[in-house]
Amino acid sequence: ILTILGNSAVLATAVKRSSLLKSPELLTVNLAVADIGMALSMYPLAIASAWNHAWLGGDASCVYYALMGFLFGVCSMMTLCAMAVIRFLVTNSSKSNSNKITKNTVCILIAFIWLYSLLWAILPLVGWGYYGPEPFGISCTIAWSKFHNSSNGFSFILSMFLLCTVLPALTIVACYLGIAWKVHKAYQEIQNIDRIPNAAKLEKKLTLMAVLISVGFLSSWTPYAAASFWSIFNSSDSLQPVVTLLPCLFAKSSTAYNPFIYYIFSKTFRCEVKKLQCCCGWRVHYFSSDNSAENPVSTMWSG
Repeated sequence: ILTILGNSAVLATAVKRSSLLKSPELLTVNLAVADIGMALSMYPLAIASAWNHAWLGGDASCVYYALMGFLFGVCSMMTLCAMAVIRFLVTNSSKSNSNKITKNTVCILIAFIWLYSLLWAILPLVGWGYYGPEPFGISCTIAWSKFHNSSNGFSFILSMFLLCTVLPALTIVACYLGIAWKVHKAYQEIQNIDRIPNAAKLEKKLTLMAVLISVGFLSSWTPYAAASFWSIFNSSDSLQPVVTLLPCLFAKSSTAYNPFIYYIFSKTFRCEVKKLQCCCGWRVHYFSSDNSAENPVSTMWSG
């Protein structure tokens, strides 16, 4: 519920401000699309399976669930990586060079991210890698246990782990460390804190927001990655079901954090959310009115 409501507010705000969106903000919209896509395509089936105490459906629904999770997960990871690289380029470039990152460039980058994610998601369907049930039995993912059982599973998991997890994570960390060093040196050159330009303060706030988004995503998925890494080299039976279940649930919670981060750091987003709340309150007030027939405004609104 938090994921759908929060990211729907992000998308509604983006649509309302579409003409004013800057090119890097399109990556934020793409991240919201990936988060809400994961929530709509996966969470209802997982919740129903949890109430059922067993996976609902057969192999087809298991493959569908794992494919959606892999698709949106890789898309989110690569979007965060692109956000980090663009923030690094903007921070370390002159104003004239930073303006070269146009909306067309970002749109092409987003299209590449989706194609890259889709490619990795369909590879197990065409014979490289496998999808299978989680050890606790109420969701599905990549068959980590196939790492030792076949050369096919070994090569797929190793390649995926390096190209979809390790390299993007290292890129994110390296970019934000470089940004932190650049900002630190810039602030050292300005002795008086009151003389820091507003543009520099805004840049710092945007960078901090991007860092928190990345930290939230990586910290949410780290326990799951650790449990999956353990199952590669050890039998899944060596872990209690709750030990494999909780990291999976914690990873899914990553889709709910970003709207709260935007709300805290973005004054524009706060204002737009309040307008949405007022609009929703206005509609509820008039549609729930008992004397709508006597009130011409209510009658016109209902019409």
